[in-house]
Amino acid sequence: MGPVRFPDLGRFLLLNSFAQKLLPAADEALGYSLFDAFRESGEDYSEAAQVAFMVACTALADWAVEELGAEPEVCVGPSFGEKPLIGFCGALDFADAVTATARLARCTAAYFATEHRDVVTQSFVRAPAEALRELLAGMDERGEWHELSCRLDEGFAMVSLHERHLEDFQRRLRAIGSLPLYTMRPPMHSSLFGGLRERAGREVIGSLPLRDPVLPVVADQDGREIRTAEDLRAMLLDHFTRPVDWPAALGALRERGVRKLVIAGPDALFGRVECATRDFEITAADPKHAMRPKAGV
Repeated sequence: MGPVRFPDLGRFLLLNSFAQKLLPAADEALGYSLFDAFRESGEDYSEAAQVAFMVACTALADWAVEELGAEPEVCVGPSFGEKPLIGFCGALDFADAVTATARLARCTAAYFATEHRDVVTQSFVRAPAEALRELLAGMDERGEWHELSCRLDEGFAMVSLHERHLEDFQRRLRAIGSLPLYTMRPPMHSSLFGGLRERAGREVIGSLPLRDPVLPVVADQDGREIRTAEDLRAMLLDHFTRPVDWPAALGALRERGVRKLVIAGPDALFGRVECATRDFEITAADPKHAMRPKAGV
């Protein structure tokens, strides 16, 4: 999930027939109008924006099955993608997945309102491997805490660090030929957030009525196979404290013989990186494609 704005997604939610089927169920589960709350939120990662993204991903996965003839054999949900995954793989009813997404958004916002307010997650591309190792080693020598939060591709990653070091980190990235991208506030995927993992487990994840997934799941942290409800619960908890390793997840899919990926949802990263496009046939099931008129209509 990248930054989500109402003008980009609202039209899809309102007009796409698959989204139209899901919105009333989402409204009932939430106790409020998701469309109205999303329109009024004005924040990239508000509760309403997160649930709207989850609903859109689910609708687009359904669209890909019905309209494109996709036949899913295994699922992976990188980072936020775990939320729509738990419903699509059959481990949770849609309404429960919506409620879980909203509750986790509230839990995370409440945690970061008081904890680790000085930590951010910085994404960057085109970082030469050896130069990046030296840059991070220099941070270690200076006692500047940092941690890998997401590995997307060769030279493409996200690192969490204290905000007071952010400007210098960005400067050093540029000096090695890398390009800093988005700075995430609040941050994500760090061992520093054990308190959030414990809180989310206590308040939300521990009580989810998870079933064994109907479709096999590949964990986004390391590519391990998830076949039971308890393994799925552990993956959801690991979301807070372990980095995403997209190349490892794709490697696990490749080892299973998967050659085609359907990326269900608004996506500017996971289906476009070289480790995906090099080894897989990619189909973008995104709002733009789903809203195109059918041939002959």
